[in-house]
Amino acid sequence: MPVPAGIRTKPDWKVFLDPSRVWLNADKLPEPGYERDLRATFLVEQAIDFMRERREGPFALWVSFSEPHAPYGFPVEDRDAFDPADFPVPALGPDDWPQVPLIFRGLSDEDRRGIIATCYTSVQYVDRNVGRILRALKDLGLDENTLVVYTADHGAMLGSHGRFEKHCGYDQAMRTPLLMRFPRGWKGGRAVHALTESVDIPGTILEVLNAPPLPVNHGRSLVPLLLGKTETHRSHVFSEYLENEEAYIRTDEWKFIYCSGKRFRKDGYETENPTPGRYTRLFDLKRDPDEFHDVSQEPAHAPLIAEMKHHLLQRYLDTHPEASSLPPGLPVEDQLDFFVRPRDSRFSGAGVLDVKYGVK
Repeated sequence: MPVPAGIRTKPDWKVFLDPSRVWLNADKLPEPGYERDLRATFLVEQAIDFMRERREGPFALWVSFSEPHAPYGFPVEDRDAFDPADFPVPALGPDDWPQVPLIFRGLSDEDRRGIIATCYTSVQYVDRNVGRILRALKDLGLDENTLVVYTADHGAMLGSHGRFEKHCGYDQAMRTPLLMRFPRGWKGGRAVHALTESVDIPGTILEVLNAPPLPVNHGRSLVPLLLGKTETHRSHVFSEYLENEEAYIRTDEWKFIYCSGKRFRKDGYETENPTPGRYTRLFDLKRDPDEFHDVSQEPAHAPLIAEMKHHLLQRYLDTHPEASSLPPGLPVEDQLDFFVRPRDSRFSGAGVLDVKYGVK
């Protein structure tokens, strides 16, 4: 059914070529279609058909939604779900402005509220589609013998630190949801607060299903946590964003960021000082959970900085496919610079390329 002419819908957009308020959907415009017409609805229907066809035997199914990724799609029916005026604009920290990507500098407070409300609307649409899949599992009699995992590949800044992407090491970008519903016979209802990584999920799934382990596994099974056999899992978690040659370590108390500062990033999120040189940042998450105050230059934290660099380097040495090519005798910082260089040719100078993306 066509959308009435009086309802504004999202125009065609090109990320980085159009103003960011357009491709971040600050006007909270729906897709040009009703829920039954959208791609995510089609994916859900395909997933349900797949389960129905295989209900008599074992199956594995991955359903991946592009929502709530920018530009935060949702159907026409949801266009009034959230009022932008209900959302506060996140405050900037004292050191935030220089690292705010230039492409976000022109956003007004009204734009920021609109983008946040748009994202919430898109999340609501995702929640509804996930609910349809879970309801179909129950209707098909599969809910008691199916392992369900709900997760995401990254978080979103949504205005925190002046940013609206995920290409950084702040908690809003690094933290992801992880919900698991287990087959009948497993103990349930546990809220786990331990540090985990996404690489822990595959081994966990295989252990729950009593399947053979992966030939290479950098994760740690979450099963002991889920059964209540332990309350801890990792002393720290690791992440990286190589387009900016950055790597991160997070513990319960500290966030450490290391950057070579040598690369002019080609992902469209350059800052006013795109090649600042090597730097570290350290945030005391107990006293500064918003990560506003970098304490890396305080002399008392020098031993902790060295420990964090060791954790980063050890992770690379243990897992990086080119670890054996590391030149011998390099200082720790030069070793880290060797590993944080991106190897992905997709960003090797041509800019961001995709079906709906322009070239920067």
